[in-house]
Parts: sequence; structure tokens; C-alpha cells
Amino acid sequence: MTGTLYIISAPSGAGKTSLVKALLEVCTGVVVSVSHTTRLRRSGEVDGEDYNFVSPDDFRRLAEQGGFLEHAQVFDNRYGTARGPVMDQLRQGVDVILEIDWQGARQVRAAMPESVSIFILPPSRMELERRLRSRGQDSNGVIARRMQDAVNEMSHYDEYDYLVVNDDFRKACNDLLAIVRSRRLRAEVQQVHIGDVLDELLS
Repeated sequence: MTGTLYIISAPSGAGKTSLVKALLEVCTGVVVSVSHTTRLRRSGEVDGEDYNFVSPDDFRRLAEQGGFLEHAQVFDNRYGTARGPVMDQLRQGVDVILEIDWQGARQVRAAMPESVSIFILPPSRMELERRLRSRGQDSNGVIARRMQDAVNEMSHYDEYDYLVVNDDFRKACNDLLAIVRSRRLRAEVQQVHIGDVLDELLS
């Protein structure tokens, strides 16, 4: 298995989704896992791209069969990362990104200790609140709750392998890219990718 499983977590407003999208634009051989969910599909969402939309019974059946690397109940809906597609992509040498919270990250690390975890941080609480308010979608009460949730999420930063501060977007994206590139240069991975070169050099 030459692909690397990346866990990327961040509080809401830290810019995780934008950073991952930017990474995909400049880095080949890496994909984002599409989660399963029992919630109803919203207008404009595409099954299999935004989420894999399944019934509660199908979700429960898959969970009971050990088909999820991680899964959780969020309010009235369930979300999870299917094990099979992720493992297939890793075996094919594709790097896979899971965008999940710290609780899901714990489950994945327990199942796959070789996974690489990255936590995205905002540069300050003031900037995080500014970003949340700039969306213009939430009331003061919702913003306060999101900030409280963010502090709780950030308190688990020390469970991760890497920390990336999203102050300057381009630098943060380059930091993510540097992590991926360094993982691909590990000797055990390079032995697969440049096997012919090594054979020729040592013949």
C-alpha cells in the first residue's frame, strides 16, 4: 500500500475546505474521500460528489458490518467514511484526504495508525470570528456557539502530527504541499516508484 491517508481537521472558519481545494489544483495523485450521510440531499448537491446519500437502514447495516473507518451522529443525521473505497485507492497508490473532526480522527488513527494527521489553525481568535461574521449568514448567537465549538475543536491540536496556521493562504497551501511531498519521498514509497532507477544504479 503506497498511498497515504491524510486526516485534515480544523474549526469552522479556519479555511480547511479552501486549502484542500487549492492543494488538489497543484498536486496530482490525491483525492478527497466522499462521506456517506443519512441527511436529505440539498438543492444543487450531487450524489457521489458532495456526499453519498444513503438511507438510515443502509447506513446502520454498513456500520454493523464494520464498513466505516469512522462514523458519527450529528444532530439527527449520521455521517461516515466508507472503508472499502479508501482502502482501494490507497492500494492503487493514490493519496486520500479525509476532512473530519477530532472525534472522527481518533477513530481513524485507531484503525490506521499509519495515517498522517494535519490540523489547520486560524492565526487568532479575533481573525476566526471575523471570518465567521464575514459570511453574513449567522446571528450573534450562532456566531458565539460556533466560536465555542471552535475552541473545543482546537483544544485537540496536540493529537495531530502537523499544525498549519492559515494566516497567509498561499503559505498555508505550500505548507500542506510540503507535507504531501515529503511523505512521497520516504524510502519505502520511493522503492516502489523508482524501482527501475534503483535497479540500474545498483546493477
